[in-house]
Amino acid sequence: MSTHQTHPIVLTNTLTGQKESLIPVHPGEIRMYVCGPTVYNLVHIGNARPAIIFDAMRRFFEYRGYRVFFVQNFTDIDDKIIQRMNREGWDFDTITATYIREYRKDMQALGVREPNFAPRTSHYVPQTIRFVQGLIEKGHAYVSNAQVFFSVPSFPNYGALSHRKVEDLLAGARIDVDPDKRHPADFSLWKNAKPGEPSWDSPWGPGRPGWHIECSVMACVLLGDTFDIHAGGNDLIFPHHENEKAQSEALTGKTFASLWLHNGMLQMDGSKMAKSLGNIIKIREAVRKYGADGLKLYMFATHYRSPMDYSEERMDEWKRSAVKVRTFLTEIEETLGDTTLKAASDWLEEKRAYLMKALSDDFNTPKAVALVFETLKELGPVSQTLAQPDGESRLRQAYYLIKNDIGDILGLFEDAFDTVSPEKREDALSDFNTLMDVLVRLRDRYRSEKNEEMSDILRRELEKLRIKLMDGTEGARWTRSPGEITAERREDILSNFNLLVDFLVRLRDRYRSEKNYEMSDILRQELGKLRIKLMDGNDGTRWTRS
Repeated sequence: MSTHQTHPIVLTNTLTGQKESLIPVHPGEIRMYVCGPTVYNLVHIGNARPAIIFDAMRRFFEYRGYRVFFVQNFTDIDDKIIQRMNREGWDFDTITATYIREYRKDMQALGVREPNFAPRTSHYVPQTIRFVQGLIEKGHAYVSNAQVFFSVPSFPNYGALSHRKVEDLLAGARIDVDPDKRHPADFSLWKNAKPGEPSWDSPWGPGRPGWHIECSVMACVLLGDTFDIHAGGNDLIFPHHENEKAQSEALTGKTFASLWLHNGMLQMDGSKMAKSLGNIIKIREAVRKYGADGLKLYMFATHYRSPMDYSEERMDEWKRSAVKVRTFLTEIEETLGDTTLKAASDWLEEKRAYLMKALSDDFNTPKAVALVFETLKELGPVSQTLAQPDGESRLRQAYYLIKNDIGDILGLFEDAFDTVSPEKREDALSDFNTLMDVLVRLRDRYRSEKNEEMSDILRRELEKLRIKLMDGTEGARWTRSPGEITAERREDILSNFNLLVDFLVRLRDRYRSEKNYEMSDILRQELGKLRIKLMDGNDGTRWTRS
């Protein structure tokens, strides 16, 4: 499907509490930002719910013919990360790179696609400083004891998203009451440096960004001052999203996000699943036990805005249901050999229309899941259907509906760690090797120029990803530590592709700021060979890949 006109898409906007039409800021294009993980530990299936839901929503928009720019950040500056650093003696770069890598592996296991952009807070500190300075200049923020706070009373619309009144507010759950604040609800934009913590220079002294400012900065830089969808778990409505909305709109004077979407929490015994409560089940454990399809069907069977209660019995049921669907699809493949659909029947068009109506109405995935099993029930056993006069055609139509329509939209019935074809996976591995060749040649150039600073920066960046450079008389070689690259470790390697591109883009920004246009152009050309398009702006460079 490619038309936008088949059933207008409506979604429940948390801001108004009403279903509203999705009307993109830029026609034919949807820009969405989803709050990502804080990278200090392995993630659990509660974290998987927004990842699964909003990945599927993105797929649905693409199915409807929209071009989607999907951003999901990594929070790599946070009190919890610092606490783990101090507790276990890890350095900042190691802990964040490790858990970014592990998160990507978990998403691959689930069949959740990579976002177009996966920015890290630590890579946007200069933009954050400019953002905070702008709020100070407009009277919405103030400096107190080398810290910067947002002045909640300065923004009259504060509380609109969470439907709270300022006079009733206490400091949010993740914000300590601070004597340096003018008002209890004021929140931190810039924290002053403490011994043993990562810090950056700023006009207010060494420090680091506060929790809420990061998403405002990265969303505005990558998607613009106003974009279409801001999404996340409903535990983020207050204070995080409320604060994001306030500081962004205070700075720009524009609507930050047209629609605010929030998924319900996954609960265990009536409590939110959370690391702090010790009631979590890690994603990789759930995938091993129930399979990616079983876990996803379990998620999609409940409307995304509703809370869910974890139940092993229900998970077992959905695991069996997933096996039933896979068996049905496999039998059709083995029976027909070629499952290519030559023309859609009236039956298929009717089912598709039902699917589009359901998903266009606040992304009603329970109806989509029900359609899968209604189709299986309607057709019955494959051998029985095949015996009917139009049996082969009916099987082909049903296969296409389940595998190519519903499956493609919801990310179901794909092989684990295989969201693209084997051929494309081989291409991706080849691209990774090509990218590594660029980095190795770059380091050889630095060594020949005796540029020890840049040579060491590049080496350290690769070491974060456990990639080891071995210098020799004929230039550098690289290997994956420990040992050489094997097929079994491809997923781990491929997950680092975006991180390496991010590094080269930042390096190019550095050359541009130094007016070293020769090196800037070299890096642009090398990245262009990998179908990476660079978009330069005042706040740095964005990249996308065709």
